[in-house]
Amino acid sequence: MTIFSKIINREIPAKIAYEDDRCLAFHDVNPQAPVHVLLIPKKFIRSMAELTSNDQDLMGHMMVKASEIAKSLGLAENGYRIVVNTNRDGGQSVFHLHIHILGGRGLGWPPG
Repeated sequence: MTIFSKIINREIPAKIAYEDDRCLAFHDVNPQAPVHVLLIPKKFIRSMAELTSNDQDLMGHMMVKASEIAKSLGLAENGYRIVVNTNRDGGQSVFHLHIHILGGRGLGWPPG
């Protein structure tokens, strides 16, 4: 069980930004930008590399929700970044798929 599963199950507290029956968004405890929210599916998916066609509706739902969350956090006008790190070389440190929503300042490129 990952730390994100424990957040979903309310075993670990988190500052919730959004929740529905399919996903949960919460503020990162180690933010990399003034606004840093993680959006996770309630269904356990280890990483982007393990998605299947069965996950298409869920991931589409999550992308729409990421946009709505960014808007609700006041990020839409100036811009924001959506990041999905995949596996170790991609920078993934918690092996439960998650979407980073980052904003509140100019974000440089390349990212890493």
